[in-house]
Amino acid sequence: MATNKPTIHVVGAGLAGSEACFYLLKRGFPVVLHERRPAISDGAHESDLFGELVCSNSLKSKRIDNACGLLKQEMKVLGSIMMEAAESTEVPSGNALSVDRDLFAKKITAKLRSFPNLTVVNEEIDAPKEGIYILATGPLTNGKLMDYLTEKVGKKSFSFFDASAPIVKKDSIDFTKAYYKSRYDQDDGAYINCPFDKEQYFAFVTELVNAKKALLHEFDTEYFEGCLPVEVIASRGVETLRHGPLKPFGLQRDGYPKAYAVLQLRQDNALGDYYNLVGFQTNLTYPEQQRVFRMIPGLENAEFLRYGLMHRNSYLDAPSALNPDLSLKNDPNVYIAGQLSGVEGYVESAAMGIVAAIEAERKALGKARVDVPSSTMLGSLLGYLKNASSGNFSPMNANWAIFPGANKHNHEECASIAMNEILRYKEAIDE
Repeated sequence: MATNKPTIHVVGAGLAGSEACFYLLKRGFPVVLHERRPAISDGAHESDLFGELVCSNSLKSKRIDNACGLLKQEMKVLGSIMMEAAESTEVPSGNALSVDRDLFAKKITAKLRSFPNLTVVNEEIDAPKEGIYILATGPLTNGKLMDYLTEKVGKKSFSFFDASAPIVKKDSIDFTKAYYKSRYDQDDGAYINCPFDKEQYFAFVTELVNAKKALLHEFDTEYFEGCLPVEVIASRGVETLRHGPLKPFGLQRDGYPKAYAVLQLRQDNALGDYYNLVGFQTNLTYPEQQRVFRMIPGLENAEFLRYGLMHRNSYLDAPSALNPDLSLKNDPNVYIAGQLSGVEGYVESAAMGIVAAIEAERKALGKARVDVPSSTMLGSLLGYLKNASSGNFSPMNANWAIFPGANKHNHEECASIAMNEILRYKEAIDE
């Protein structure tokens, strides 16, 4: 594709990097995508596909009065490749948008590789060189690139741990005990439920808390509260799981005794033969996962297709490290996207990829910045990154608490305003 636009480099082919590439490629920019997989394994991804989902296969709520649901609709207006792929690979999960993770990543990969102005280089980047770079290396950023960032930021980046949940084969679940039901009878009976009685629950918690955990080696144990390993939740009190991933509320099965706790399993692929244990991120050793999780009623003979695992998540202290346009204060030709920028979650990370690409485009073309309106969920996240307290900064999900003027009674009204504002923003950046 002949173009007089400058080449922009994107580092990392996760959700944020894929979004950045997609936006720029559509706008006619030559893009060089640097992705170290499959040449170098990061220990968390299982394929060389772009946009691979490592932890859950859920992109959270589809409801526009939900903060993450609103963010997804705003991204759709901006031409999100994640939303395009998700809508064509969706699997049943009630009011949530969940996907067949393999088909999802294949859709993103095929779409991006269809652009003639994309060059993919499988290599690890030590540091950005001349030109405009978008670093979307995600929570697993390490090595010399992390050294470069640490030098530019002037302090060590923060880090925390994340974990993924196991996946089991559906035909190994005992349906004399398990049953289909979505909480409070939402749109469908998309979830498989495994009910505990009180005795089963207490025995499970005891074994879970005392189970052998995998060694963390050089990692510390600073967990992110939004994604705690299930054994850490259990260690905070015997009843905590009943008010977290094992809450039974809204899952009563007609004609059966009331369950004391309930594990939900969510469909993980389009064929419906793989299911993941919802909320069961874990750092137990593989043999212990098999032993302890087979104590769950209905999973006594479960066949594990993938065990849960733990990995290191890194992010920058955004208020001190980043300009409002997501560029580094000490290297303004380098933009930070995805979880590395200080957001948490698939959707939020992807959203930062779009913003970084918009900002990089305007800099490359010598155009003035256009602020994302604060009365959008996207603008609210950016406002948090800019204005949060530096020094004790922690990653942020999309939520109504950061949205100006939002309260528990006016989410639909705020969403309506946000959609009008994001359309206005889209018109401004397209001029």
